[in-house]
Amino acid sequence: MIDTNQSLKPDRPNIITSEIKAIGFYRKMDTQAVVTQMLSGQYVLIEEFYSNGLQVLSELKRILQLKYKEKSFQGQRNYRSAFREASHRILLQVKDNKLQVKKCPDIGWLKGLYPDISDFFISFPDVQGLNSSWQWYQRGIEIPYLNLSIHPYYGSYFPTRFDHLILFGKWLKTYKGNRKKAIDIGVGSGVLSFQLIKNGFQKVFASDTNKNAIIGVSQESVRMGFGEKIDLSFGDLFSGCDFLADLIVFNPPWLVAKHSLEEGIDKAIYYEKELFPRFFEQAKKHLAPQGKLVLLFSNLAQVIGADDVHPIRKELENNNRFKKELRQQCSVKASSKKTKRSNSRKNEKVELWILKHKEM
Repeated sequence: MIDTNQSLKPDRPNIITSEIKAIGFYRKMDTQAVVTQMLSGQYVLIEEFYSNGLQVLSELKRILQLKYKEKSFQGQRNYRSAFREASHRILLQVKDNKLQVKKCPDIGWLKGLYPDISDFFISFPDVQGLNSSWQWYQRGIEIPYLNLSIHPYYGSYFPTRFDHLILFGKWLKTYKGNRKKAIDIGVGSGVLSFQLIKNGFQKVFASDTNKNAIIGVSQESVRMGFGEKIDLSFGDLFSGCDFLADLIVFNPPWLVAKHSLEEGIDKAIYYEKELFPRFFEQAKKHLAPQGKLVLLFSNLAQVIGADDVHPIRKELENNNRFKKELRQQCSVKASSKKTKRSNSRKNEKVELWILKHKEM
């Protein structure tokens, strides 16, 4: 177990700690005029009520949608870029780690992520993100059928649909191999590592390139009583791992990136093309002779037409490292009763792949 208090500091939204020149926005002001000034580069400081920020944000969307009417991928990308840049000039003031407007949410991250400073300015969209994350963290997320409840740390990926986890859990109950050591690549919120321990694995090595994921799983491990059974590594793939594993588990991003990836959540959703070749090359060296390689994936990229290359199939067809032992699929359900998947994703299926060393 790493000592996160000593070695890692969380990624957190940027803040402004100096005095700034900003237009104070009150409810009865001309919102369009204020947004016009903001688009020219002025900061806007939300006064009185938290909802005033929503009012400015709504007007900003309206104005930018009139300007960026092109519905193509590039047109919408330009709109999102302009919106992001401008919206981060809408500020809220924080004093004693509390928002200084009325009827605002109480967000614990304002103290938890900024223990070193209590007074600052922060953008309205960042506050929205912090508030959403804090609600998930406080409530926790129940993982159906797995008897698990997690409290995801700010900035770490967590599942909202569980079909792939259920598929893995059912297979894990049938697993007959050794349960001494396992490796979980891309630990995220820790669900797969916790499943492995609950199913009898004595030690799990888990890595992630997202600092917040490592910090969050470290805290959750202690809360669940698994602290001595999980070794965490902030690094790429198998960095820091020096043993052969009975089981290697990888739940990678499901969509190939066609843009420059940012740290954190972006890398939990999209993967760079060289990720899978690097993973398989390193997995070959870290899998015990009789070990199993487990990949949780999806046909999402093929269903939505984002990519026609399936990286696991490509590995099996083009290289002489692994062979397929099992492949299972199941259809993806909506994340809630209120959410209906679009027709373009009605054929989406999650996949469980079990690979083993190819006999030479």
